[in-house]
Amino acid sequence: MKKIPIGVEDFREIIKNDYCYIDKTKLIEEIVKDGSKVKLFTRPRRFGKTLNMSTLKYFFDVKETERNRKLFKDLYIENSPVFSEQGKYPVIFISMKGISNDTYEQTINDIRVKIKELFKENSDLIEKINKYDVPDFEKYITEKIDEAQLKNSLKFLTKTLFEVYNKPVVLLIDEYDSVIINAYENGYYQEMINFLKGFYGDVLKTNQYLKMGVLTGI
Repeated sequence: MKKIPIGVEDFREIIKNDYCYIDKTKLIEEIVKDGSKVKLFTRPRRFGKTLNMSTLKYFFDVKETERNRKLFKDLYIENSPVFSEQGKYPVIFISMKGISNDTYEQTINDIRVKIKELFKENSDLIEKINKYDVPDFEKYITEKIDEAQLKNSLKFLTKTLFEVYNKPVVLLIDEYDSVIINAYENGYYQEMINFLKGFYGDVLKTNQYLKMGVLTGI
């Protein structure tokens, strides 16, 4: 009998460990055929949102294309015409899960840490990017950035990935609204909204480096 993946939200882990998995890869086909550049999926908690976002990451990511291709063996998407999109794009995957603070300043610091980790994951780009962009890229890793630079971080990373791979970027933002809900509950909602207009807005709206953006929330 296969194991039940209780608490497991990583698609690769589920497939590699032969957990029980209900094939939801038709979602990939629907997303590709949908045509809209930015897509928002709202579902209740514990509805599999993070697992689906993880699945999208492994499907689209240009890194480890062949290794990731094997994860989809015998699943619906393998026989779909859109399987040609597998492993074609650089992917940014960021989750806002777990950010829960009493103040706006603490939340901004937590977002800064998440951005630091994101840039560290892509630190191999430093050797490939325009030398004039290297100091800015390194600032994100050391967290030596002000709020304006933090707002621009995702847009800057899409630009960098596009220039290195010469392919538009797939951006996945999991639980985008977690910080909004927390801000509302703790009395700094308007400050948070003003920040997110830049943080989300700059990267999702009229961004020439973006292939598509997918967001989840409750």
